[in-house]
Amino acid sequence: MNFEAIKVIYSAEMARTRRTLLQSVVSPVISTSLYFIVFGTAIGSRIDDIGGVSYGAFITPGLIMLTLLTQCISNGSFGIYFPKFTGTIYEVLSAPIALTEILIGYVGAAATKGLIVGTIILATATFFVDISIAHPFMMILFFVLTAVTFSLFGFMIGVWARDFEQLNLIPMLVVPPLTFLGGSFYSIDMLPPFWQTVSHFNPVLYLVSGFRWSFFQIADVNPMVSLVMVSGFLAVCLATLAWMFRTGYKLKN
Repeated sequence: MNFEAIKVIYSAEMARTRRTLLQSVVSPVISTSLYFIVFGTAIGSRIDDIGGVSYGAFITPGLIMLTLLTQCISNGSFGIYFPKFTGTIYEVLSAPIALTEILIGYVGAAATKGLIVGTIILATATFFVDISIAHPFMMILFFVLTAVTFSLFGFMIGVWARDFEQLNLIPMLVVPPLTFLGGSFYSIDMLPPFWQTVSHFNPVLYLVSGFRWSFFQIADVNPMVSLVMVSGFLAVCLATLAWMFRTGYKLKN
């Protein structure tokens, strides 16, 4: 394993975050804080507790997951697409670096950025609502698994995208509906039976439900099932990227 190569790629990606601090960190934190103010305080004060938890606290795990997966997809996709756009990807591919090392460098940086923003939002949430973490280990496990999985998913989008329009197609048109229909702001028990069934085909439901269980021990889906589903999505992303690298799909041609 060429750790020096991984370090170079990782450091370069993290340096880009420092140059765009307002866009990468400050902007998502401010946006999420507005969610807490509007939904958690203004609207939440008029909504009954859900499972014995105040509405403001109930939506906190969902808001953290919403920001985490959005940031990881964005960072993961742009991290690999920009070298493709500028043509510097060929220098990386021709260097004596294994494809797994390239993947670890880019995805590791994207996941780190997402985890940093998610941690800041978790700390910010304490200023607006009272939250407690019942299962810290499971919280960290879901936190890290989600960051890595959706950074891999973003990397796939970056490899697949032909232009900036395609780069933003899935994050803008697919991810928001999945997020808002994944129980971020409500329990799916509130939905009609048909839509409850549909929600179980939404991967976001499992990560939000499992993450929320680690805080309040309430969940729409058994936390072990959520863990298996998130791990399965991670395996699918790894298998797809292995095929992309093996065939050189939109990387070597």
